[in-house]
Amino acid sequence: MKVSKLASLVIVAGVCLGMLAGCGGGGSSSSSSAKNKKEIVFWNPFTGADSENIKKMINEYNDTNPEYKVKNVAMKEIDMYKKIPTVVSSGKNIPDLNIVHAERIQQYKDSDMLITYDDVLGDYSDIKGENYVEAAWDMGELDGERYGLPLDIHSWGTYYNKELVKKYCPTALDDNIVTFDEIKEAGKKAKADKIAAIGVTWVKPNFLSLLKQNGGQLSENGVDPTLDTPASKDSIGIWRDLYESGITNKDGEDATQIFVSGKSIFLPEGIWAQNTVNEAEFDWGFTNSPQVSDDLSKAVNWSSSHQFVMFKNDERIDEKTQGIMEFIDWLRTNSLEWAKAGQNPASLDIIENEEYQKMPQSLYINDPKERETLTIFEYKYNGYVSEYLETNGFDTVFGKKSIKDFTSGMEKEVKEKIAKDKTNK
Repeated sequence: MKVSKLASLVIVAGVCLGMLAGCGGGGSSSSSSAKNKKEIVFWNPFTGADSENIKKMINEYNDTNPEYKVKNVAMKEIDMYKKIPTVVSSGKNIPDLNIVHAERIQQYKDSDMLITYDDVLGDYSDIKGENYVEAAWDMGELDGERYGLPLDIHSWGTYYNKELVKKYCPTALDDNIVTFDEIKEAGKKAKADKIAAIGVTWVKPNFLSLLKQNGGQLSENGVDPTLDTPASKDSIGIWRDLYESGITNKDGEDATQIFVSGKSIFLPEGIWAQNTVNEAEFDWGFTNSPQVSDDLSKAVNWSSSHQFVMFKNDERIDEKTQGIMEFIDWLRTNSLEWAKAGQNPASLDIIENEEYQKMPQSLYINDPKERETLTIFEYKYNGYVSEYLETNGFDTVFGKKSIKDFTSGMEKEVKEKIAKDKTNK
């Protein structure tokens, strides 16, 4: 049976950590030099368009002449996550500070790879929950200890063509929510003009958003998956129905390009997709993800969060940890550049910025009721669910796999991977 890449890496990390005392993890003259160097080695997965934004932020911070300057080390996400367990288990070349996705913190914590911020937060009274988006802040705390501090909360939503909305569903967005029933009605009218109602995009956030809206959950006890359920069937079934109604793009077609070319009314996508959408030669808007209900209190917008973590490292001296906290505290009030990358900074200080107020994604942060819709799926084995959705989601929406086989297969595969996950022992 094939074990996921993440599970394999965690297994390796667990074995190596157990052997570390006998593997010569002590410092050398070179590691001692690195320990005393007044530099924060910062690993992150920002290699796309947002790489320039993070560089600008780091350069701006370094220009304040801090005692410990930040060295940016960006690498492809898949490479970074592969490298982390290796360096932590070896005890060598461990980064001083790292960005990871919030959903990964639980497994790193259970593998005994992380240190907490609890001993240093007392000196930084403004780094506290009330100053951050709640969903992002909450993900950094496990078992009463804080292992992550949020940089942002990046969310899923819906881009729309203003001209086509006016033509096919003029009142649909009066409440800033488009429901699936409204999408269907618009699709019936637009179909004759060869205009798609909505694009079939990344299945993971589309499915998970609906799963919660339909009353489902990934797990009832935090370990065992509850995925072969009526809620799961209904959630993937809604997208299958849209496709079979002939009001979406077809299998193999690029939903984003169809939207940008003016041939689709709605496009579910992330707030980070603005640069691509800006290629369109029409006026577009941004709103909540497609919803079952038009009641905002029941709305769900899939989200994730980039979090600052510190992996265990005997070479990280207290002074350097203080330098790390100075950097994170500075970012709390200097995050506009990150918003320019299409992200939503997790620090609520951004609300006071007039330039940010004009950005489409500010919809989610300005209104406390909208912030409540932002949902990070806090399940330790979220990665296994994601892997299954990536492999089987589109085939199910496009009719190549039955809905029954989709949900039963997901339950079976996730259970099998959990059984082999050493962090659950």
